[in-house]
Amino acid sequence: MPKDSKNKAMNKKYIKIGIDLGTANLLVYVDGEGIVFNEPSVIAMEYSTNEVIAVGFHAARMIGRGHHGIKIISPLNQGVISDMDAAKKLIEIAVRKGEAIDVNLKASTLLICCPSEVTQIERDAMIDLAHNLGVPDVFIEEEVKAGGIGAGLDIYDSVGSMVIDIGGGSTDIGVLSLGDIVVSDTLRIAGNYLDQEIINYLQYQHGILIGKKTAQRIKEEIGTLKEVITDERFTYANGRDIVSGLPHKIKVSQTEIRDIFIEPFKSICNAILKVLQNTPPELSSDIIKSGILINGGCALIEGVDEFLFKEIGLDVHIAKNPLTAIVEGTKVLLQNRGNYYVKPVD
Repeated sequence: MPKDSKNKAMNKKYIKIGIDLGTANLLVYVDGEGIVFNEPSVIAMEYSTNEVIAVGFHAARMIGRGHHGIKIISPLNQGVISDMDAAKKLIEIAVRKGEAIDVNLKASTLLICCPSEVTQIERDAMIDLAHNLGVPDVFIEEEVKAGGIGAGLDIYDSVGSMVIDIGGGSTDIGVLSLGDIVVSDTLRIAGNYLDQEIINYLQYQHGILIGKKTAQRIKEEIGTLKEVITDERFTYANGRDIVSGLPHKIKVSQTEIRDIFIEPFKSICNAILKVLQNTPPELSSDIIKSGILINGGCALIEGVDEFLFKEIGLDVHIAKNPLTAIVEGTKVLLQNRGNYYVKPVD
C-alpha cells in the first residue's frame, strides 16, 4: 500500500452514527460532531447510468419537474425502505456529508430508527442496508423511544410517558417506562397522507390538479386544526385545469384545509385511544399527570395540541425540537445500545 493511502486509512476514525430514516427527511447524527445531515429523503439519479445527480434539498426541488433522463426517488415509503439501492446511496452520501469527517464505516456502529410496528422483514432490510454500506455493527431502535429521549424525557424512570411521532409517512404511538416501550401502535396516516388529501380535494372540488410540492406548501402555509379561525389566511394553488388542460390558479382558504385535516386526525386520535386502552393502570395514572408529548413535522400544524386535547381529554405538549428529537435521542441510545438496564450518564 502506498504511504499516502496507508496514512489516509489510518486517519479514518471509528465513530458512532445515529440515523433518523424518515419518509420526509433524513437526519444523521455523528458522535462528537452533532447533526451533520438534515435534508429531504430524496435522491435524483441518471436513468441510464444510475449516477447520482443530487440529494436532499437539491433533489427535492426537482420533484415534479424532471424529464426522461432523470429519475427522482424517495427511497422510503411510510417509514420503510422501498428502494434499497437508492436508500444505500442516499445514506452513504449523507454520512460522508460532513466535510471535516473522515468516516471508517467498516469499523463504526450504526443505529437506525424506525416505526415501532415495522415487521421483522423490514427490520432485516434495514440491517442488510447497513451491511451493504460496509458497517458490521448495526442495531435498530424505535422512533418513539429515541424521540422521547431527544425531547428531554427520562424514559429510564419508572414514571410512564406517552410519545406520539407524527412524521411524513407514519404516526408512531408509544407508552414508555423503565427504558423501553410497553404499548405501541403505528398508523400509516401522517404528513404525506395529508398532502395527498389536499391534492384529491382540489382535484374534485375545484377541478385543478396540483403536484406534491404544492400540496406540501399549502399544508405548511395555512394548515390548521383550530376550531375557531379568527383571522383566516389564504394562499394560492397553481396547477393544471383538469377540463381545459391549461395552467390554472385558485385561492384556497384555511377553513378548507382544516376540513380536510379533521378526518385523518380523528383516525390518529382513535389509534391513540386504542393504545391508552391497552396501557397498564399505573402507567395510565402517570400519563394523566404528565400528558402526551408530540414529535414530528405534523406537530407544527397550528392547533394540533388543542385538537388532540379536545378529542382525548389529556394534556398535550409539543416538543421543543419536534423535527430533530429522534436523531438527537440516538446520542443516548448509541451509548448503551438501547439497553433499558443501563441508564447513560451525561
